[in-house]
Amino acid sequence: MTVLVFTLLVFAGSAVAGLLGALTGLGGGVVLVPLLTLAFHVDLRYAIGASLISVIATSSGAAAAYVREGYSSVRIGMFLEVATTIGAIVGAFFAARVPTRALAVLFGIVLIYSSWLSWKSRGRRDEMTIIADPLSDRLRLSGNYPGPGGQLISYKVANIPQGFSTMFGAGILSGMLGIGSGAVKVLAMDQIMKIPFKVSTTISNFMIGVTAAASAGIYLSRGYIDPGLAAPVMLGVLAGSLTGARLLARSPVAILRYIFIVVILVLGVEMIVNGWLGRL
Repeated sequence: MTVLVFTLLVFAGSAVAGLLGALTGLGGGVVLVPLLTLAFHVDLRYAIGASLISVIATSSGAAAAYVREGYSSVRIGMFLEVATTIGAIVGAFFAARVPTRALAVLFGIVLIYSSWLSWKSRGRRDEMTIIADPLSDRLRLSGNYPGPGGQLISYKVANIPQGFSTMFGAGILSGMLGIGSGAVKVLAMDQIMKIPFKVSTTISNFMIGVTAAASAGIYLSRGYIDPGLAAPVMLGVLAGSLTGARLLARSPVAILRYIFIVVILVLGVEMIVNGWLGRL
């Protein structure tokens, strides 16, 4: 395979990853790391480095559109980002000391568990009445987002301390695995904090760039970011994420949930099998 063909294939695969990342809030990294390691046989740590760069691109591309359209809450995102950024720095330091096979298996377990949680909650209505956390009013975290026909749908935020703690764990996973930890962030907001799914995915896209930037510097200093690999990955993900941002507003929530479940379940099984057999 020539360098040109390899670059074009990586770009195309990254564009698909960016599209899925923007639609589901996963950030693209959750697809990219298995894609680069399993399909292109890239060393896992270099794949993580390229993924972190792409996650920043995804956040830059999709998050701005979501904020402009009124889906994403900057206040919630910045509040939760405090926990994820600290966790990302901790996770990046651990990553260099954990064997590649263990990272792959851990990655797969996280994805499968995330898929199961999302499947279990697939019937929950985003508009259901919930009991807001008292901190929600103090921190002014409750808000609204555009619904069918352009009408605004209000929502309240619950279980803020539990959600904040989960975000710290999401940050650790992001630093260790280079995935932006969008799967964990979306589930934390959707399941624990009871934020509507579309709002959760858009806030996740807003947050993952900051989380990834916190750990990308550590990977760069250790030589795990290859510009020749990171450039086509970043451009592909950016193109895909911009397309996904346009599609999300017109996509039914049920379909987004099923895409989320199927993608991370398949990738989780692949990562566990290949990590266990030492193919990574």
